[in-house]
Amino acid sequence: MNTTPYATLTPDTVLDSLDAVGLATSGHLLTLNSFENRVFQVGIDDGAPVIAKFYRPGRWNDAQIFEEHAFTAELAALEIPAVPPLEINGSTLNPGIDGFRFAVFPRQGGRAPELDREGTLEWLGRFLGRIHAVGATRPFEHRPALTPASFGETPSRWLIETGFIPLELKTAYQQVIADALAGVSQAFERAGNVRTIRLHGDCHLGNVLWTDGGPHFVDFDDARSGPAVQDLWMLLSGERHERISQLADLLAGYEDFCDFDARELHLVEAMRTLRQIHYAGWLAQRWDDPAFPAAFPWFNTMNYWQEHIYALREQIEAMAEPPLWPV
Repeated sequence: MNTTPYATLTPDTVLDSLDAVGLATSGHLLTLNSFENRVFQVGIDDGAPVIAKFYRPGRWNDAQIFEEHAFTAELAALEIPAVPPLEINGSTLNPGIDGFRFAVFPRQGGRAPELDREGTLEWLGRFLGRIHAVGATRPFEHRPALTPASFGETPSRWLIETGFIPLELKTAYQQVIADALAGVSQAFERAGNVRTIRLHGDCHLGNVLWTDGGPHFVDFDDARSGPAVQDLWMLLSGERHERISQLADLLAGYEDFCDFDARELHLVEAMRTLRQIHYAGWLAQRWDDPAFPAAFPWFNTMNYWQEHIYALREQIEAMAEPPLWPV
């Protein structure tokens, strides 16, 4: 595996790649905040700037990327505020110089949603309900599912087998992972056979932009199959009573367009636990990419792993608590 996949993705390579597909660049280039892929705002002669996303080599195959693009186009065609890529020369996925595949998106401005503002969560819920109503109409064929195995068992096993966990914490990590995954399994058993649908997959506030016309959803790079609650729980924060109120507002809008199976509330803390495990594994697997140590200097220290173990212990307790309201 190439541990420095973007070593040859220079500013000239970015500009030349867009020029090669017929977009006459002006020379203006702004690097945007992204680590898994590389994303740039690129100036275009006699036109508005565009956003170019250069996909990390080896992460998604072409079929999986096209499913991401097709999903966002399907949503946009129904006037659901997602941002699909532009079709250039008959395709949304372009072969760049030096083998870098890239997609070009219209620039879409906006600001972070103000969740404490009246009506914001209900508005977000309405659009998430519409996204999920579309997502439930058919499955992904190529993109993977978010499961306890893919987000919990696989990354934690990789961390142990590759020696990322400090030796003096290895036993404690193995025990807390075993207990955490047992808690996740029990949560899924309590939830029962919940529906799996196409999701945004990474619906945190950084991937929602707000304008005077309301929200729009960006960066479907992590679109996967999974339970609907995955796209809801990351919008909840604060103390338990605050999260209950926030969830009520979200679902008030959501259920205008899509039914929500209340049994999925058993999964809120389980999904949070899986995200914590997966995030640690993701950082570790990308650690040889020079951008990661520079951006996450606190990772892979003794203090980090101690806090990670402590956070997982807290999640074990949280998963044992009753759901946010009776199911």
